[in-house]
Amino acid sequence: MEKGWTEVFMTANNFQAEIAKDMLENEGIDAVVFNQHDSSYQTFGEYKVYVADYNVEKALELLKNLKH
Repeated sequence: MEKGWTEVFMTANNFQAEIAKDMLENEGIDAVVFNQHDSSYQTFGEYKVYVADYNVEKALELLKNLKH
């Protein structure tokens, strides 16, 4: 990921990553889902959600209940 962005959420499921992204964007936080799944073996890898560094604290607060 480019400099200035920080990972705030990681999951093995695409739908959870998209939920996290939608939650952040609904609060005005730009978010990007980075797919690190292996193209041959879909059981390996994860989806990571990144936000700009200045939004990390707010993003983590919004997503804390999603992780449980």
